[in-house]
Amino acid sequence: MTSFDSSPQLNAWRTLLALAVVFVMLATTGWTAVRHNRGDASPLEAARSAWEHGHIGKRPLPDTDAPAGRLAHFFTTLDARQQNRLAARYPLAVGNMNGAPATLRYRANHIALGQARTVERQRMHDKRLSPLGQQEAERRMKRFGVMMRPERQVFAFDPMGSGRIAEVFGDLDKARRVSVIVPGVDTNVLTFERTFRKNSAPVGMAKSLYREERSVKPRARTAVIAWADYTAPVGIGVDAATAMRAEDGSKRLDSMVRGLPGRTPVALYCHSYGSVVCGVAARKLPPRVTDITVAGSPGMRADSASQLGTGARIWATRDGDDWIQDVPNMEFGGLGHGADPVAAGFGARVLSAAGARGHTGYFEPGTESLRNFAEIGTGAYDGVRCATEDDACRKGFSGAAAA
Repeated sequence: MTSFDSSPQLNAWRTLLALAVVFVMLATTGWTAVRHNRGDASPLEAARSAWEHGHIGKRPLPDTDAPAGRLAHFFTTLDARQQNRLAARYPLAVGNMNGAPATLRYRANHIALGQARTVERQRMHDKRLSPLGQQEAERRMKRFGVMMRPERQVFAFDPMGSGRIAEVFGDLDKARRVSVIVPGVDTNVLTFERTFRKNSAPVGMAKSLYREERSVKPRARTAVIAWADYTAPVGIGVDAATAMRAEDGSKRLDSMVRGLPGRTPVALYCHSYGSVVCGVAARKLPPRVTDITVAGSPGMRADSASQLGTGARIWATRDGDDWIQDVPNMEFGGLGHGADPVAAGFGARVLSAAGARGHTGYFEPGTESLRNFAEIGTGAYDGVRCATEDDACRKGFSGAAAA
């Protein structure tokens, strides 16, 4: 009998077995097809096109794809009346423009949400839609109304298809540190916020983290962004098993970070498929991204932390009953996302997730995962709790909190 111990044949068999598990998972959960948007025209693209043909006074408007720094400078040359005029005339363009002042983006997106709400109210009574389509229009109409409340700070909004959105908690202009939540599958405008199990949705995650940061460091000036401004995979299917959505999301994430005001440090908290987005983006992200934390990760499209090509600290956590641990950590033919970030050989700083339950419990109050996220977000690295008793994740930090 031939022995396969520690041989290439054994590794091949393991790879084939892992691949078989992936295909079984795909077959039993359904192959997800790319969801086509309604209609051919994108309201956001139309708004950008109108902007690029517009003027303010006699001055032409800059390219919407110009670097964030150039766009930021352009807005400094305008007075408040001129800025507000542009927000009212091109709300979707201004509301999604990296480099535009945050408060102006909030104002523009409030207008854009109102316009989208009117569209959905009309669709509710469109006889060409099925009853299910009319019900979805009603849900979207109500969600847009909630997002228009005066206290909401909507940083990005695109109503096309299942929709993209981002929201800020705290004062982004005065923040000394910024935290960004990057969520995973099934994230859209309707799942952006939930009443039941609220801390499993981006808004709940961000609110929970913002409160915890203030608890950890009451005088810290922080802001947290719930960033669902990419098209996430739908369900655990082909999209979720490949990096296609992550590639686009990584570009959008990089552009958003580069457009943030000031030079404040940025920490990313990447949940589930969001960790794939962060892994793909890592090499391109600017140096102001000091920390990338992944929770419940299926992999980061890398074999090790060093392969991510970033100077940011890489943190990882997973609770004991998260089902993601049963997903094979491999990459074969474009399927799978690579090594397990909490594995010893990956090289991440592994955090405790004590108290967290399931795949979406990492941002629940009272969990060590949330406490650790807040310590990282406020720069209090000496306070993090590691997954192991040897405190290996705190290596390199002194007893004083990091600046």
